[in-house]
Amino acid sequence: MLQAKALGLAHLEAQTLILHALGRDPHDREWLLLHDTDLLDAEQLTRFNELVQRLLQHEPMGYLTGWQDFHGLRLAVDARVLVPRPDTETLVDWALEIGPTSVRVMDLGTGSGAIALALKHARPDWQVCAVDASQDALTVAQHNALRLRLAVHFAHSNWLSAAQGLFDLIVGNPPYIAEDDPHLPGLVAEPRQALVSGADGLADIRVIITLAPQHLKSGAWLLLEHGHDQAPAVQALLRQAGFANVKSRNDLAGIQRCSGGQWPKVK
Repeated sequence: MLQAKALGLAHLEAQTLILHALGRDPHDREWLLLHDTDLLDAEQLTRFNELVQRLLQHEPMGYLTGWQDFHGLRLAVDARVLVPRPDTETLVDWALEIGPTSVRVMDLGTGSGAIALALKHARPDWQVCAVDASQDALTVAQHNALRLRLAVHFAHSNWLSAAQGLFDLIVGNPPYIAEDDPHLPGLVAEPRQALVSGADGLADIRVIITLAPQHLKSGAWLLLEHGHDQAPAVQALLRQAGFANVKSRNDLAGIQRCSGGQWPKVK
């Protein structure tokens, strides 16, 4: 632990890496406390030092351990996909509140499958489809679905280009970081195509909002995650496209993290 502190690691980060280097369950912190004075052997110390160096090179913790907890599920993750963030659970919770029974839902840019799998896990009666433009990402998502025994239909598609039929709900966490965003150097380990979206970060969101009405049932909803300061712009795009009941949802930090609207009901 002293070496971890000297390197500037947070206590929780150090514990997680030590447990992973030891091959133990990542939540087994009680065991770690009981063995706090034990010394790592040479092989374990080498593994731990390698993990620390990768962390210091801005690799996400999920890549180091190979997993990330999300909405009660443990997902396998690696450099082919973004590591699911807790903020994205806001989108899942909102979708679960809106959707009635027997919903047909589409998850756009599924990555690890986090949103689609969380929805299917919470609502087994929903018909959940998920797409991604990256075949590598779909491989990760399909692996997670098989391991968790959740029946989600995955397809290779650039947003809604391969979508068939109409949906009760479309959700997505598209790229929303601007090309010149100063935070990008700290995200070098994650796939750039899943992060960056044009000069203002809204290029993909514009495409989705333009295409979504063709695939929404009357009264259906479109919900999108976006950047911390993008809610006004995304709301404006939704209204311009003809969506009603446009609103945003705050994450746990009180930041407007998701915006959505309802395609008008046919009278």
